[in-house]
Amino acid sequence: MIVTTAPRAKQVLREIWMPLALLFLWDVIVTIVYYVLPFRAPSLPLTLFGTVLGLFLGFRSNSAYQRWWEGRGLWGLMINASRNLARMARNYLPEGEAVDLKRTIVLRQIAYVNALRCQLRRQPADQEVLRFLSRGEADFALARTNVANGIVDGTGRRIEIARSKGWITAMQQHSMESVLIDIANAQGGMERLKNTPLPMQFRFVPTAFTHIFCVLLPIGLVETLGVATPLGSTIAGLMFLAVLAIGDDLVDPFANTVHDLPLNAMCRTIEIDLLQSIGDPAPEPATPDKAGVLW
Repeated sequence: MIVTTAPRAKQVLREIWMPLALLFLWDVIVTIVYYVLPFRAPSLPLTLFGTVLGLFLGFRSNSAYQRWWEGRGLWGLMINASRNLARMARNYLPEGEAVDLKRTIVLRQIAYVNALRCQLRRQPADQEVLRFLSRGEADFALARTNVANGIVDGTGRRIEIARSKGWITAMQQHSMESVLIDIANAQGGMERLKNTPLPMQFRFVPTAFTHIFCVLLPIGLVETLGVATPLGSTIAGLMFLAVLAIGDDLVDPFANTVHDLPLNAMCRTIEIDLLQSIGDPAPEPATPDKAGVLW
């Protein structure tokens, strides 16, 4: 996620130079043809076309932003649930005989959120997952189709073991299971966003209509703007292409691009909070890179 207050010129140019160049080339061609082979430009209701297209693109961008913000909200719930689970493990489980289990539950939750991050980004489980699990625990989780769900299932079994040994009461077990349910519900919401793209009509129709509008724009403006058509038409078309690109950038909040949610940073936040809750040294918070992007 880009966190700088103002976009860097280099990054902006890197993202828009291709459509900008194509638009300008087409506008120049139309202008040259108009002066070399004079023609009467057809009367195109560009204002009406542009208004309808702008409303359509705005609705699409709002839908994409709602998906992005829902993903952020679900990760906020995951951060809170992780803190709650660690606090319950620390306070409910007795010192001495259950100290290892207390530590295991906390470390498994750190492994879990990192495994979920990898799954949402369609990446294999990385070292941030494996270093918080013992070898046997890692093999069991990695054998599951849903690695993150395998980790949280194992945490639930360990809570049941704690109850059977009398380390926690049935009521305390119920409280901890409620937190695991919150975690599973948040994961299910994230998987729904990841596996359910916007309907095809929301993706194809705005793209096609925007490109058609940009093709027609210089034809309808050349008689009015004359030699200034390439400049005016390119700037106007670029506005519509920019709104179209915003929807494409936000529609998948877990795609691991500069516009998506900073899952690495949020997993680091959970790691810091949980390690400090059991008295372990914690790493420094994640910071933006040189390009102002927080991953």
